[in-house]
Amino acid sequence: MDQVVAQRSGQETPIPSLQLCIEKVDPSAGGVQGYASVYADTISWASPMKPLPMLRDPRAVFDQLFGVTAGAEETHSILDFVMSEINRLKRNLGADDRRRLTEYLDDIREVERRIEKFEAFNRSGEPRIRGDALAVPDDFAEHVRVMFDLQVQAFAADITRVIAFKLSRDASSRVFAASGVSQSFHAASHHAEREDKIALYAQINKYHVSLVPYFLERLQNVREPEGTLLDSCVVMYGSPMGDSNLHNHKRCPLFLAGLGGGCLKANRHIKAADGTPMANVLFTLLQEFGASDLPNFGDSTGTIDLNS
Repeated sequence: MDQVVAQRSGQETPIPSLQLCIEKVDPSAGGVQGYASVYADTISWASPMKPLPMLRDPRAVFDQLFGVTAGAEETHSILDFVMSEINRLKRNLGADDRRRLTEYLDDIREVERRIEKFEAFNRSGEPRIRGDALAVPDDFAEHVRVMFDLQVQAFAADITRVIAFKLSRDASSRVFAASGVSQSFHAASHHAEREDKIALYAQINKYHVSLVPYFLERLQNVREPEGTLLDSCVVMYGSPMGDSNLHNHKRCPLFLAGLGGGCLKANRHIKAADGTPMANVLFTLLQEFGASDLPNFGDSTGTIDLNS
């Protein structure tokens, strides 16, 4: 879906689309129920046979958005190299635009500072949990938040209008200690229908979802002439399974946030009829995004009323 949108509107922006993730792709993982392992790692596809690579290193994302930085070995911010141009631009802006530009640049500098902090800690010799890329923090929530911040900056400057973000591998063996559960995600997902284990799995999922409001609030805080950045966006968050214990991908939950520039109404809860493909939601959104030439999408059987 993201690539269909990118093909139509992505050519108007410097980057047609961004593909981001938190966990490393695991090419050695085996397939499940007839699916190759690549489906557990990838949500963006250029074609049915071409999965798109994802960035999980915040430094790599920062560099792609703003050009090659001064580098971790330097002490200068990337903004230092364009300050004269920024000052010249500010002289030609009205008060509101100067304020917006200052806020945006402050956000860039803050994210850059945090990335440098991750890199400095990871060079310090302190024991690491993840032990890989220099700018990747060990803390899951910190990693997610800085990636959310980078997405807000990309949208605010219209560097891209399409981003897919995979927060975890479908069969992740990671333990999310901040959730209060010591069992790994994948092990907890196979709860054998036991109420106590279902409660633990729900606790992990609650923790994951609790990180999303940070992103929505950051979008809401960016003022635009016609409202906020969140008003202009559609954020879709969902799960690839309805019952992970059975690897059942029917009745998968998802939610939409943002108003999509007026194409969506807020505060709706829709319970689709049994057998309704999730692709009906995706097809409906694509119609709203201007892809009215598509006769269908995936296994869609029609559209769905998202505003009733």
